Amino acid sequence: MRTKSLKKNRINVVTLGCSKNVYDSEVLMGQLKANNKDVVHEQEGNIVVINTCGFIDNAKEQSVNTILEYVELKEQGEVDKVFVTGCLSERYKPDLVKEIPNVDQYFGTTELPELLAALEADYKHELIGERLTTTPKNYAYLKIAEGCDRPCSFCAIPLMRGKHKSTPIENLVAEAKKLAAQGVKELILIAQDLTYYGLDLYKKRNLAELLENLVKVEGIDWIRLHYAFPTGFPMDVLEVMKREPKVCNYLDIPLQHVSDDLLKSMRRGTTHEKTTNLLKEFRAKVPEMAIRTTLIVGYPGETEAHFEELKQWVKDMRFERLGCFTYSHEENTHAYNLEDDVPQEVKQERANEIMEIQSQISWELNQQKIGQTFNVVIDRKEGENYVGRTEHDSPDVDNEVLIDATKIYLKTGEFYEVKITDAADFDLFGEPVNVNIEKPKRKELFKKVIQ
Repeated sequence: MRTKSLKKNRINVVTLGCSKNVYDSEVLMGQLKANNKDVVHEQEGNIVVINTCGFIDNAKEQSVNTILEYVELKEQGEVDKVFVTGCLSERYKPDLVKEIPNVDQYFGTTELPELLAALEADYKHELIGERLTTTPKNYAYLKIAEGCDRPCSFCAIPLMRGKHKSTPIENLVAEAKKLAAQGVKELILIAQDLTYYGLDLYKKRNLAELLENLVKVEGIDWIRLHYAFPTGFPMDVLEVMKREPKVCNYLDIPLQHVSDDLLKSMRRGTTHEKTTNLLKEFRAKVPEMAIRTTLIVGYPGETEAHFEELKQWVKDMRFERLGCFTYSHEENTHAYNLEDDVPQEVKQERANEIMEIQSQISWELNQQKIGQTFNVVIDRKEGENYVGRTEHDSPDVDNEVLIDATKIYLKTGEFYEVKITDAADFDLFGEPVNVNIEKPKRKELFKKVIQ
């Protein structure tokens, strides 16, 4: 007689790491749904698929801890099976198999069909653009390419994701139309390197043409660009940004450092002067643009003089958005051959200094917005506030606009004109204008529900 219940399997997909992993999890979930599988994202399920990150030490540690957590639940009988996929699995599979053997199976970043087979599902080639989105309904990531051909010395992404491979324009447009039909209004274009887009397919940098096709998709109001590379940036993209209202005046362009010595060692293919001139050209051609960048401190050989140069440059450039990371010494990268000679505490002190400078810059720039009116999308309601964003802000990483939800009723996912009334370092406070929607009373809501 059976002692185990005949419950239906539920697959829980757990996503760690960057937006590229979010996208991959959504594709996996779309495939599983098409196979009539019961699939959820980061909820309870008796079968667990962990989509890992293997980029830097902190991310690797989080991924390993998550695997161990679910393996322990498996040993306790709380879950039946644990599968691991993603970048950590791609990069360290032999080590993981040896150290954590209780995982049912490990899969790399290109082994989606094999993972599906292990989950008793078939890979359906016809499902171009079919995904189960896990982001709020109003925005979604659109991955336009996979892999990277850049030789950056500190980066392990090519080891995990392979060479650059662009997705054809017609496929991306088809995917965008499906997302729009689901209510998505904002597309966040992602890749390891947006600016390389099209070189493999069309023998030219073709990001501008892709944008010109995407702006024609009905229902899409905003298109945002993430992860551009400074060397070889296609300047025709700026013309499209200036001309097309749907393309946000926003660019995420990780610059990493500005010292010529370190840029050369990092194999970035640029210099202090070229980088500064590029930013000045951005400002001249699209003055409304918000530029977001990320920097690395504590790279091998970074002296106090190099760091002082970086600090002064951050002060001079006055980036609208900036993040700073401490260098992570990654095996099998070119920089791993160098001595990791900056102590961890010095790395952290330098990162804190950069962020203190940026905090003051952000506060000053935000003060200038008081009294101005912006088009704001409402992402969610949190406590007594609606939380929204302007076109100059990307989800999770940038400024947010807070609106008092006790005074007015707004719909999440909708756009409103909002006047900024106050500002802090990384938050704006505002009031909608020309909105006559008072907060509904309970009785009125009840009447609407029963009608």
